Amino acid sequence: MKELKTLVAGVDEVGRGCLFGPVVAAAVILPDEVLSELKIAGIKDSKKLTNVGRKKFDLIIRQVALDYQIGYCSAAEIDQINIFQASLLAMKRAVTKLKLRPSLCLVDGKWPIPNLEIPQQSIIKGDEQVLAIAAASILAKVWRDELILRLAKKYPEYGLETNKGYGTARHLLALKEHGPSRHHRRSFRPCAEKL
Repeated sequence: MKELKTLVAGVDEVGRGCLFGPVVAAAVILPDEVLSELKIAGIKDSKKLTNVGRKKFDLIIRQVALDYQIGYCSAAEIDQINIFQASLLAMKRAVTKLKLRPSLCLVDGKWPIPNLEIPQQSIIKGDEQVLAIAAASILAKVWRDELILRLAKKYPEYGLETNKGYGTARHLLALKEHGPSRHHRRSFRPCAEKL
């Protein structure tokens, strides 16, 4: 009888500090045989890659992954339950959407995902240490950036195409002039001030 391989999912989220848009998480299961190849290729935490590098690796990860899924919490949900809880919920949504059930989830950060019925291990700076977590950070970042770029066309006044929803000087000025859109996190102080 063939022994089943242990499936490990890397889980990470992006967009916690943004004023606009959802917090987005990804869960990724990579096959063991591609890990050294991906490491040599230079996959690392999405924050340490250029936009071009992230897009390149996003395509590679999607091709080689055994399974991957995206989960998110909208700005309205963030306002309802707070960004910390929303980040954990986005990660839980990504994991529970996986078609393959991992035997272990390696989660970036120091907090475990609440009510997850799969064994998990939280790893501080996991996106710098674990390839599957770095891969999850890349998928989540590329997915979120593409969403923000689509929304930037509907809301040109906030400069989203360059700030990706973060609180740059131009974004803060636009909030003062125009107030928040329906995708702004109204529980975040810069968005609440105009209300």
